[in-house]
Amino acid sequence: MGRYLIRRLLLAIPTLLAISFIIFAVLDLAPGDPTGNLPLTIPPEVRQQVRQALGADDPFLVKYAKWVRQFVVYEPLSQLKASTGIDLVPEGAVRILSWQTRSPVSDLIWQRMPQTLWVVGLAYLLGVLIAVPVGVLSAYRQYSWFDQLGTFVSMVGFSVPTFFTGLLAIIIFSVQLGWLPSIYDTTLVVKDWPSFVQQVRQMIMPVAVLALFNASQLSRFMRASMLDNMHQDYARTARSKGLRERAVVLGHVLRNSLIPVVTLIALGIPGIFTGAIITEQIFRVNGLGDLLIRGIYNSDIPMVQTITFMFAVLIVVFNILADVAYGVLDPRIRYG
Repeated sequence: MGRYLIRRLLLAIPTLLAISFIIFAVLDLAPGDPTGNLPLTIPPEVRQQVRQALGADDPFLVKYAKWVRQFVVYEPLSQLKASTGIDLVPEGAVRILSWQTRSPVSDLIWQRMPQTLWVVGLAYLLGVLIAVPVGVLSAYRQYSWFDQLGTFVSMVGFSVPTFFTGLLAIIIFSVQLGWLPSIYDTTLVVKDWPSFVQQVRQMIMPVAVLALFNASQLSRFMRASMLDNMHQDYARTARSKGLRERAVVLGHVLRNSLIPVVTLIALGIPGIFTGAIITEQIFRVNGLGDLLIRGIYNSDIPMVQTITFMFAVLIVVFNILADVAYGVLDPRIRYG
């Protein structure tokens, strides 16, 4: 297992370098100007200084090297402010700045990360905790009222888009009943019991909407995987030895059924860090999804490049973790 992990990690390095080059090259070709959002009264020479300070006029390979270096080297950034009030990057600094805010991209991402983890991360975890037992019980009691109800709810939850369920939740629980706030207050600081209750109240709707969507998809895969394995030879052999059906399902079938589901769970985790873009827009959650949307709207190329590459890194990492989980769940899999 150790040698396999080392090989996969070594293979991941050139893979990520190739991905980073493609992402940077494609987005660098996109139209965009860091001075596009400045007032028209700014003199051309000041605009040129801003472009030079942000590295927009550097050669392609120089810009790419600086961009890659920010992921492995951290240098404190002391902003220099020109007489025009525009922050400039000191010469030699490697931290990439957002064209829109003139702030380090990495700092903006770390500021938005807690909101995304609180809402989207908790919703994904809740969705997994709901989907696995529901899928197992639906397969164990196939065609029962629980299976029929679970199938109906799952089909509705997966078919109806989150922007519809989110707006519906706001209309019912915020507008009609007035139970929950419709807008997520990202400035709220939890310091006592009332603020904690307020934090929980504003998280209920976005977490519930996303958890329903995630659980609906995973529970269907979990049920299908369980049904495929319940009639395999090893399951029949276990029953012939006198094991009860519950012991066969939980001790043998469940472990093998989790293998394809683990892939979906692992590949879905990177989506947490990029945020649920639509849901964050509906509930005004200032997470990474909102940051990505703002970067696209404002042609903030460095911001979009960084978030996109971060998503690619997480996909590669959790692919490796999914392969490791295969070896844990299935004793027949051995990595040399």
